Amino acid sequence: MTALADFVRRWQEGEVTLAPITELLGVRPRSLGDGRAEVEMDATARLHNAMGILHGGVLVDLADVAIGVALATAVEEGETFSTLQSGITYLRPVQQGRLVAAARVVQRGRTIAHMECEIRDDRERPVARITSSLVIRRLADGE
Repeated sequence: MTALADFVRRWQEGEVTLAPITELLGVRPRSLGDGRAEVEMDATARLHNAMGILHGGVLVDLADVAIGVALATAVEEGETFSTLQSGITYLRPVQQGRLVAAARVVQRGRTIAHMECEIRDDRERPVARITSSLVIRRLADGE
């Protein structure tokens, strides 16, 4: 198991905080491993936009966490990654309830990974679909 995969495993077991944004939004791990991840959060009024629905940026953040954790389980030791491009299609508005983001590696090359994520509400209805491309690079000693 790589150090990065071990870190997300420790997050899943409640031993560490993944990132400040996950704490702020209340994102929790459900299942992680083998290039896949499911994370969840509760949509509440504190995350609404001016129209009284969940702010779209919150969905982007939720998907980004799921995508990052999924890829973290598929990189090799000494590799890191960052997002090159993301696109989201909003399918239905959300006011409140549990949201689950399921992400997976679609194709992973030497330097680029293509990812997909679907967010569903607590009635299992699709809320948003996200695609993302991430660049993978090997850390030099001392980085």
